[in-house]
Amino acid sequence: MANGFTDQDDALLAELGVETDAKRASSRTPREERIIAGFEEIQRFVTQQGRPPQHGEDRDIFERLYAVRLDRLRELTDCRALIEPLDHQGLFAGVQSAPLSAADELEDDELLAQLGVDDATASDITELRHVRSAAEKRAAEEIANRQRCEDFDAFKPLFEQVQRELSSGVRQTRRFERKSEIAPGRFYILAGQKAYVAAMEQPAVNEHGNIDARLRVIFDNGTESNLLMRSFQKALQQDPAGRRIVEPTAGPLFSDRNEDGDEASGIVYVLRSKSDNPSIASHRDVLHKIGVTGGDIARRVAAAKNDPTFLMADVEVIATYELFNINRMRLENLIHRVFDAARLDVEIKDRFGNPITPREWFLVPRFVIDEAIDRIKDGTITDYRYDPTTAALVPRRDSSVAPS
Repeated sequence: MANGFTDQDDALLAELGVETDAKRASSRTPREERIIAGFEEIQRFVTQQGRPPQHGEDRDIFERLYAVRLDRLRELTDCRALIEPLDHQGLFAGVQSAPLSAADELEDDELLAQLGVDDATASDITELRHVRSAAEKRAAEEIANRQRCEDFDAFKPLFEQVQRELSSGVRQTRRFERKSEIAPGRFYILAGQKAYVAAMEQPAVNEHGNIDARLRVIFDNGTESNLLMRSFQKALQQDPAGRRIVEPTAGPLFSDRNEDGDEASGIVYVLRSKSDNPSIASHRDVLHKIGVTGGDIARRVAAAKNDPTFLMADVEVIATYELFNINRMRLENLIHRVFDAARLDVEIKDRFGNPITPREWFLVPRFVIDEAIDRIKDGTITDYRYDPTTAALVPRRDSSVAPS
């Protein structure tokens, strides 16, 4: 055989899972490899579109390029001989070749010149992959075409609220993927700006047979855009930093079960000490340890009586709240900052006699802890602090609590 492989060689390679055709292809000249690669691009177009590429000013630049390339392949005798065995779509059927020399190179820059594309930077077809289709250009124009939002004062508090929820860990962001949805009332991040879908018209089938709808999108810089849902989706997918902001109720932050797709983060726990130390026992009803763990709470407290962080005594679990899609450390820091004024100031010696100052015990009534959990759920916790004199959560003057 011309390629040096015998039938026995082919059989052995096949048993080893080696593509024998690929081996043979390596003997082709660079020009033949380039011609075949160009024809395979045409074949992919035919498979996707269900028809051969066509000429015309209204056609995509790639379709026009493929149409010119196909004409040249049909005209060049040596190209036909190389390509026809691969033509399973019948692109050469019934088309006679013209007497052109095999020396006529099938260069993309020459084909592009025939299309009126003479930019030197476009001589390599791989650079043309960055040419946007008409649909992509329309999508980009819609995103860029923003105007001043006349009623932004009505939306500004929503952006402030979602920022507080992001800072407190009540909300998180997720990469916007192809399967992600656009829905009214939800927040997204596009080009570094938070975007709020304020309204969506009734979805309908567009000219391409896809579901689409017109949106009113408000941006946190006080502008808005009236764009199509699919344009917004495409922009979020193509933006490397495109994100969706997770809803507080998407996979409840505190519940006994999670929804499909939610990521478990851990448990908020409230403990009460069983210590017989007089200074601790006298405050037993209002002294609570509040923490967040990603492990088994029962295992966490099993050795409490030997652990100074548990006041060297057994504890009882008063309440637990399972949480999803949230940063455990940031949430724990936030809770501790809210109750900082009621932090227990006590020194406990460990079993080796070393002094330890526990930092997670607070002189706070249980009902106030429940209120704090509710405010974590609705995202308002950063606006409050605990006042020991009134034993209540009170509004902060600067509303600037943030987890460290």
